[in-house]
Amino acid sequence: MNTHTDSWLISAYKNGNEKALAVLIDRHQKDIFSYIFYKVMDDTVANDVFQDTFMKIIVTLKEGRYNEEGKFVLWAKRIAHNLIIDHYRLKAKHNKVSETSFENEEYSIFDLISIDEENIEEQLISRQIQDDLRKILDFLPPNQQEVVKLRFFDSLSFKEIAEQTDTSINTTLGRVRYALINLRKIMEEHQISLTR
Repeated sequence: MNTHTDSWLISAYKNGNEKALAVLIDRHQKDIFSYIFYKVMDDTVANDVFQDTFMKIIVTLKEGRYNEEGKFVLWAKRIAHNLIIDHYRLKAKHNKVSETSFENEEYSIFDLISIDEENIEEQLISRQIQDDLRKILDFLPPNQQEVVKLRFFDSLSFKEIAEQTDTSINTTLGRVRYALINLRKIMEEHQISLTR
């Protein structure tokens, strides 16, 4: 089976031959893992992204959504690349790095929404901030409203949002970025301040 092409192995796997997938993974794992590792420079993260990449490959193949657009390995690396971007976006969110595109800003307006261990008064203020924010969202185009709600109110990852809205991760990131720029403009125009 090692002599067969990637296309043949993919076709065989789609038809129920589990061994074909093992051969395919074995054939490309070193190349794909190296690609991931040199992007993240962290063994643990590289392993996680590598496993996620092959999980996504398996799901895509099982659902019959893989189109023979060229080399399998390039497609696999594209999936890995998107997952690496996703990883850094999540890491940035947890580190409270600005979600905006403005370099000189130290915080995102959405940092104010997080509720850790707040007392009743703080919870009421947080709720007020969220209510104000929901009203401001009405000024955004529907596609930007949707991604902001999914990202900041439902806490979905960019990958999950992309899957839910049937768009690419890049499109999702773009929509969130433009939504945040627009929200800042709206807040300045209406002199709204989301502070505690």
